[in-house]
Amino acid sequence: MTKYIFITGGVVSSLGKGIASASIGKLLESKGLKISIIKCDPYINVDPGTMNPYQHGEVYVTEDGAETDLDLGHYERFTNAVLSRDNNITTGKIYESVIKKERKGKYLGSTVQVIPHITDEIKYSIKHVAALRNIDVVIVEIGGTVGDIESLPFLESIRQLKQELGTGNAIDIHLTLIPYIKSADEIKTKPTQHSVGKLREIGIQPDILLCRTEKKLTHDVREKISLFCNVGPEAVIAAVDVANIYEVPLTLQEDNLDALILRKLGIAYRERDLKNWKASVVNVVKNPERSVKIAVVGKYIALQDAYKSIYEALMHGGIANKAKVEIVKVDSEDILKQGAYTFLSNVDGVLVPGGFGTRGIEGKIQAIHFARVNKMPYFGICLGMQTAVIEFARNSCGLKDANSTEFSKRTRYPVISLLEEQKKIKDKGGTMRLGGYRCLVKKKTLAYAAYKKSDISERHRHRYEFNNKFKAALSKKGMIFSGVFRAKNLVEMIELKNHPWFVAVQFHPEFKSKPDNAHPLFRDFIKAALKNSA
Repeated sequence: MTKYIFITGGVVSSLGKGIASASIGKLLESKGLKISIIKCDPYINVDPGTMNPYQHGEVYVTEDGAETDLDLGHYERFTNAVLSRDNNITTGKIYESVIKKERKGKYLGSTVQVIPHITDEIKYSIKHVAALRNIDVVIVEIGGTVGDIESLPFLESIRQLKQELGTGNAIDIHLTLIPYIKSADEIKTKPTQHSVGKLREIGIQPDILLCRTEKKLTHDVREKISLFCNVGPEAVIAAVDVANIYEVPLTLQEDNLDALILRKLGIAYRERDLKNWKASVVNVVKNPERSVKIAVVGKYIALQDAYKSIYEALMHGGIANKAKVEIVKVDSEDILKQGAYTFLSNVDGVLVPGGFGTRGIEGKIQAIHFARVNKMPYFGICLGMQTAVIEFARNSCGLKDANSTEFSKRTRYPVISLLEEQKKIKDKGGTMRLGGYRCLVKKKTLAYAAYKKSDISERHRHRYEFNNKFKAALSKKGMIFSGVFRAKNLVEMIELKNHPWFVAVQFHPEFKSKPDNAHPLFRDFIKAALKNSA
């Protein structure tokens, strides 16, 4: 029988439920268990695909083409779980499904209500994930904070599920905050007491408390929390702040969280083993042999989560090269005002990530020009490939008006244009080229040197593509088309002759990078940047 772990959060948002869920998944996998992780988001959007990154952060794309919450990125980076569109449940998806059933008469004339119809749909969606892949433990993260009106149907659903599954088959782990008052040199447990009280009001008694804290919890503090929150002292776990998120599974293991979870779920105890994770990831991050500076030139730089997977994949590339990656965040609009030299003269490599809309585009093009003419390692992703094509067409091929039809519909040289099948699409949500597509890699290229194979699969999220009408003109001037989606003859990767490392891709390789298995393109980009810094 599949076991369930429900993870809730209290006091304040952004405590790190996603990292906690991923870390627990890592701990359970180290015991030989097959796990899956679900994120339940209370917003009414069907998915985050139409949200501005400043609203929601990065949109993470799964292999099956779902636009999902960025926490699914944490889940896949920490664990071996295979995630799909079923692993992100939103209020919008639930209500959409229930309304469709109501329109078809599935409820046999009943008045459709939050309880039982909405909660039943949520419970079905959670159990469906376990049924798909014969999972040992499903971890379910409930987005938002206890007390939010939006998350109440999800909390009611897990209350019902926990009761239906019976003792020993489901537990609730409540992540809360233990604030430290510096002037008084005290940590305060009252917010945690109130948060647990709020959770108990709606019928959920937490089995384990995960206490986010700056300071280690003393025995007395644990006893106090235990008394007022009705959990055993051993179930008060300190989630102490760490320098790097990949340390979190180790710190939780030190507090015996893995053994506690297995005992409460009635799973036979197995020998713990995170030695490889500690040696190949955490120790390398703590003790790098070299360092390198990488400029990320984007338009959503002000929000850390907008390029979350990019930043993590750069770190992974550093780990693979036993190096520390110092990320220099550059707003592409600032380049227009002050010039590329101001921001890029002291870095070792330049990365331009994906994005949408005209704002900041010309700044990105200037950054790419700087990297190209100065022989600086360049890595372009999605829009970063499209802008690289535009820059090369303008400045190397004499096509001065070259542009994307996304930015200029009247350009004489539309080197990037809308896919034919996209031209009739009216809805914005879930209609891009999404998910995994195969790519044929050309031999004797930088791409092939990285992948070491000809047939690869990568994840996409875009509407515009390279215009093959300009392939011959750009090739004549030194552009190499090193990767192609053969089924539709779409350019997936480009490189440049007479440049040490200039690679740009239409897909999003950051979605398939892990700390203990860096994506080959990120690995080789950092390797080239280290060589440039020498």
